[in-house]
Amino acid sequence: MNLDEYRSAARVWLAANADRTDDAREFMARLYDAGYSGITWPKRWGGQGLTQAEERAFAAEARDHALPTYIFSIGLGMCGPTLLDRGTDAQRERFVRPLLRGEEVWCQLFSEPGAGSDVASLQTRAVRDGDGWVVNGQKVWTSVAQHADWGLLLTRTDVDVPKHKGLTMFVVDMHHPGVTVRPLKDMTGRSHFNEIFFDDVTIPDEHRVGEVNDGWGVAVTTLLHERLSISAGVGMGGGADWLARLREAVDTGDPLVRDQLVELHIRSRALSLFNQRLSQETRAGLFPGARGSAAKLLLAELTLYTADLATSLVGPESVVDEELSHAISLAPAMALGGGTNEIMRNIIGERVLNLPPEPRVDKTVPFKDLKVGTQQ
Repeated sequence: MNLDEYRSAARVWLAANADRTDDAREFMARLYDAGYSGITWPKRWGGQGLTQAEERAFAAEARDHALPTYIFSIGLGMCGPTLLDRGTDAQRERFVRPLLRGEEVWCQLFSEPGAGSDVASLQTRAVRDGDGWVVNGQKVWTSVAQHADWGLLLTRTDVDVPKHKGLTMFVVDMHHPGVTVRPLKDMTGRSHFNEIFFDDVTIPDEHRVGEVNDGWGVAVTTLLHERLSISAGVGMGGGADWLARLREAVDTGDPLVRDQLVELHIRSRALSLFNQRLSQETRAGLFPGARGSAAKLLLAELTLYTADLATSLVGPESVVDEELSHAISLAPAMALGGGTNEIMRNIIGERVLNLPPEPRVDKTVPFKDLKVGTQQ
């Protein structure tokens, strides 16, 4: 069918299915069966094998509906794409289709109490044990871990080499008896994040993603997908929704107010077009690299700008408005999650603008000789 027919069919399906109070997994199964999950993912692994045009058409039609897909956002935006890029055929065959159908929920296990912005300083250890591995350690700030069946876990496997060179990535069973998940309540009263403890968790070697001690390369792939999915607003509201709500809540007859709303529209539209370009390049096999950090930084600044507008133009009522309060409570997290704004600017400066890097004294020192986190 042509694009107009595709969009019309999506509109009809969404009208009949999108706003029902179904279980999230049941909804994802119906979404997949209708052909709207994994729209651009390869058919071989369970995707629809279509183009960015169809994906954008469906997203445009879905914008006005409340889809219960948040708990799948990490899998769809980060873990699944990483398996497609860096996993084995056996891993893709086992994990991708169940992810797309909502049968299994995924989380991403990178950050630790002593390794946030500097992820490569992580201390969670994976030690060889026959044909598998045994993992001990702790992760924190992990989204949807309380719902997850599987996690993409970055571990340290060699302390005798510099910190970036001794990491290995694994797929871990979140239902293993040695995995403990503790939700963390944030200022909204909800638990978006979790801390996770690993006590003698066994992982078969076939669940290793990439080569031993090449985990940083795999992690960079995941972080790229994370920043692109965050900047695209996967699992959250976006600038267009916030702009529409502000227009309803303020006096648009005031020229100063109109100027600020125009600025919000320009920022939102620029980010949307930039995301489309990066997504098209990725599907064409062109690695966006550090420009993904630029997209993530733009969204963080857009969210902060929206929060500032909401509080200055709407006043105290903004904190009880569903859309605007979401932007206000989200703004601090957006400046941290997926890499702080400061880290994003460093990456952009060094890898996009080719500015001199900041001095680093730990890039050639074996990890065991570093004093990081709780290690002495």
